[in-house]
Amino acid sequence: MSINVVERIDDRVKVRHVLASVFDKSGLEEFIPELLRINPEIKFFSTGGTYGKIKEIIGEAAESCLTQVSDYTGQPETQGGLVKTLDFKIYLGLLTETYNDAHNEDIQRTGSTHIDMVVGNLYPFEDTIAKPDVTVEAARGNIDIGGPCMIRASAKNYLRVASVVDPSDYQAIISEMKANDGSISLKLRYRLAQKSFAYTAAYDRTIADFLGAKTFEDVKECYKD
Repeated sequence: MSINVVERIDDRVKVRHVLASVFDKSGLEEFIPELLRINPEIKFFSTGGTYGKIKEIIGEAAESCLTQVSDYTGQPETQGGLVKTLDFKIYLGLLTETYNDAHNEDIQRTGSTHIDMVVGNLYPFEDTIAKPDVTVEAARGNIDIGGPCMIRASAKNYLRVASVVDPSDYQAIISEMKANDGSISLKLRYRLAQKSFAYTAAYDRTIADFLGAKTFEDVKECYKD
């Protein structure tokens, strides 16, 4: 079998491992406990404020089901949160396919885990550039790298992974999982992937439009002695 040719997939994939990193935390109070009720063995990986929010929501249960991404990867977050989720183990977990022997060997070799769902959304770049007298440097510093990569990777592998960027989809996900022993269908995963790519495209379009409207003089102004 060619390493990169997909010959077999599952229509329904049981959600066992969830990676969560969100700016918009609305709906988590209902969504996270429901996921736990559906599958008491579910595990969450998370970062920063999202980790703190999930820990607050589920209380003592966090000890057995919630892990900081840095503890999972063995790589502490960099100063200022510059790098958090950009790690080999994370992307193996997102991009590998269930029935690919070579992929599974990589998972075993690195001690990685298949990630079945990503819950991720971004700080709105339009809010950054709407601030009075925003500079190119201030805007540049607020461009998210890890978040869009995580969303794109999970959406690309809709064959196995659910990419969730919109809290309004939480109820549909819960309903489907309740009806199917904790599993999500390929049809729903594909719909979520469509929304995820539209979401990251709009995010990048906003950045491109902002930078496209600035001159090099605007850039130089930020770094004058």
